[in-house]
Amino acid sequence: MIEKLLESIPKTNPFGEKVTLVAAVKLQTPENINRAIKAGITDIGDNHVQEFKDKFDLIEGNPRRHFIGHLQTNKIKYLVGKVDLYHSVDRLPLAEALSARSEMAGVTSDILLQINIGDEETKGGFSYGDAGDAYRRTKALPALRIKGLMAMLPLSSDEETLSALARKMRGLYESLMDENFEYLSMGMSGDYELCINAGSNLIRLGTAIFGERNYEKGK
Repeated sequence: MIEKLLESIPKTNPFGEKVTLVAAVKLQTPENINRAIKAGITDIGDNHVQEFKDKFDLIEGNPRRHFIGHLQTNKIKYLVGKVDLYHSVDRLPLAEALSARSEMAGVTSDILLQINIGDEETKGGFSYGDAGDAYRRTKALPALRIKGLMAMLPLSSDEETLSALARKMRGLYESLMDENFEYLSMGMSGDYELCINAGSNLIRLGTAIFGERNYEKGK
């Protein structure tokens, strides 16, 4: 299943950029994760700090580690120096706290700025209009390196609207792009194909890899 999925994902997006797949491993056992890595998964993404801590030493194959969920400032200390890329830096106080903790640890943390491209009240992230200011203020912080942007599209069956939002996100990415930019993280199991077509080069898939999650295990 995973091998077929990997074969089906385009190697590059329409801009000629390599497409990277991050396996979203929320509620997955270390055994399931390790099987996915053996099948060809190179990058894994955690949503919850406690899960990240509990499973960190049980993961084999040395995948790149991503943190893709909402992050509370008081839990940064458990991640610094262990996460390769933070996708969800969605507010300036978080960026400041992550910078301070990274500086104390003597590391530079790679981050993505989360943009609320659908202007949804239920989702975090900087607004489209505030993205430029957020980029400038975050870039001025020590011990952080902005590697690009992240967005989650609204849940909708209207592919035309979703494609328009994805293209808008790609336009924002290009308008802010500097020498460190590498990733536009956009696309999950239900919309990753249209996101790649719009210019995403980093997709976060859970259900497409592992099947439907058993949320009872997370209680």
